[in-house]
Amino acid sequence: MLRAGGYFAWAAQPVYKHEENLQEQWKEMEDLTIRLCWELVKKEGYIAIWRKPLNNNCYVSRGTEAKPPLCDANDDPDSVWYVGLKACITPLPENGYGANLTAWPERLHNPPDRLQSIEFDAYMSRKELFKAESGYWYDIIESYVRAYRWNTLNLRNVLDMRAGFGGFAAAMLDLKIDCWILNVVPVSGPNTLPVIYDRGLIGVMHDWCNISTIMLEMDRMLRPSGRAYIRDSVTLMPEIQEVAAAMGWQTSLHDSSEGPHASWKFLACEKRLLRA
Repeated sequence: MLRAGGYFAWAAQPVYKHEENLQEQWKEMEDLTIRLCWELVKKEGYIAIWRKPLNNNCYVSRGTEAKPPLCDANDDPDSVWYVGLKACITPLPENGYGANLTAWPERLHNPPDRLQSIEFDAYMSRKELFKAESGYWYDIIESYVRAYRWNTLNLRNVLDMRAGFGGFAAAMLDLKIDCWILNVVPVSGPNTLPVIYDRGLIGVMHDWCNISTIMLEMDRMLRPSGRAYIRDSVTLMPEIQEVAAAMGWQTSLHDSSEGPHASWKFLACEKRLLRA
């Protein structure tokens, strides 16, 4: 997961305690990080910090018998769903993908190089799609802030269940909605996680099933008085409302920003403390 030059911080007893067994663990960690080509930047107090190299020079100089070995050339480092873990080091990409990034916060809106590696059919260029998605979600979130007063809700944890390139999270940041956002990329679509990470955001892949299963999982995660906002097609809304009512959610249906004749509706839901 670490990109070139990324930092790893370890706060653990072997860093600062001097018992014999803990010092053995520290020596093992030292040995492993040397073989991983990580540089020990600082060890102070309770924390030790290492930095991943910026290029493949150290990996290549270790020799062919070094452990852990380099991963095979045909291993896809962006393949994350039901892929067996291998004890190997992924070489840094020679084309710079994942490393040639602008500084924060500019990188949030700068199309990263790895955008070109996403496999999907499109009639527009990837950069145009990236910018269009960002503008699309900014307009939508701005309307939600006005209509539903999102800036007064004291949001803390937000789950975007169909994240795409991360345009929703970027819009929330641009509009100064201060919360932690987890971007979820469904396994049924293109793997856009590399772009999400390169924007400086965080995300995971997940296998969303049918509507009932999805909403039951949402209900499991939501605390009492937690909210869910569902923007979906007009044809699916009756089923979504039926499941929400069965779970005891309080709901209100609204037109989307496209107007009353659009093919999308917006359902605001709240999980109540006591169910009827």
